[in-house]
Amino acid sequence: MAFGAGLTSSKSYLFFSTLHFLSFVFALTVCGLYGVELDRARKADKYADSKWVFAVVVGGLSALSSILFCIPFILRFAFKWVWDFILFILWVAVFGVFADMYIHEKPEGNNDIRRMKHAVWVDLVNMLLWLVIAVSALAYWFKHRETRSRFTSRAIV
Repeated sequence: MAFGAGLTSSKSYLFFSTLHFLSFVFALTVCGLYGVELDRARKADKYADSKWVFAVVVGGLSALSSILFCIPFILRFAFKWVWDFILFILWVAVFGVFADMYIHEKPEGNNDIRRMKHAVWVDLVNMLLWLVIAVSALAYWFKHRETRSRFTSRAIV
């Protein structure tokens, strides 16, 4: 029998692992899309705009959290969903800032604006993904907190 086979084969673990894998991929995508602007500012010896730094930091936190949450025993922490909601709120802020800047812009052949418009939609996907993760984790926590054993109802499982 494989190490942790009973734990990792559960449907909830596979569901959460799939969501966290997707959030990892999209978080790295955001880091790459906004990192281009940070690298351009560095090469031009200009200051890094705090909006882009914030987006990359949120992307990095999301990627790190996604990796950690794929470890089976971390999913069992009681208030994991609180951190998920914090990440959701951070993604709402990132989406709001960049949507306000780029949604109504006309690219007119400018690939930088086109890339940033795409980045805004990736921000939206991240925001919705962390909302689904947070609500799912909260529902899982409410369903499984202080449950009793099936036959005797004495042991807390």
